[in-house]
Amino acid sequence: MMDNKQKEFMEAYEACHRSFVHYCSALAYGKMDTADLVQDVLLSAYKNFEGIQNKDVFLHYLIRAARNRAISLRRKKKYRFDILEQYENRLASKQVPADVIMDVQFLYRSLDRLSENQRDALLLFEINGFSIKEIAQIQNKSISAVKTMLSRARVKLKHILSNEDIEIRQLFSSLQTILL
Repeated sequence: MMDNKQKEFMEAYEACHRSFVHYCSALAYGKMDTADLVQDVLLSAYKNFEGIQNKDVFLHYLIRAARNRAISLRRKKKYRFDILEQYENRLASKQVPADVIMDVQFLYRSLDRLSENQRDALLLFEINGFSIKEIAQIQNKSISAVKTMLSRARVKLKHILSNEDIEIRQLFSSLQTILL
């Protein structure tokens, strides 16, 4: 039997489960296990659930917590080849073509050359489909700041990819369809 806290937490989480796991999957690629990231964040969120003042934006809370956790883990290590191999195996089991897997790896390595905020904004907008207004709320920035950040991130990413014959939209589209 669930107590009241568990019930409230599960109701709040149920509404945002898919979006949260999708975001964590995009954020964790090649650096950590998605399930570990999700579990770490959910455990922390559950422990602090009473202190979350606005439960209506619980997804935003979870995304900020996942981002902070991922930053902490990234500082400790860069790509983990065992994790990359797990992602490659997962994509291969979904029968994703090898060239798409290579494109996804290339995209993530390119995204790593962006600032944390730029990378996060692109993941939220391009992969997860959040609106600019939602990203502004999540990142505690103005709408115009998010628009500028996205624009600059796209320009920088395009520059990074300019030596390759790869279209940015195609990469994001491929990634969006194969995650989860």
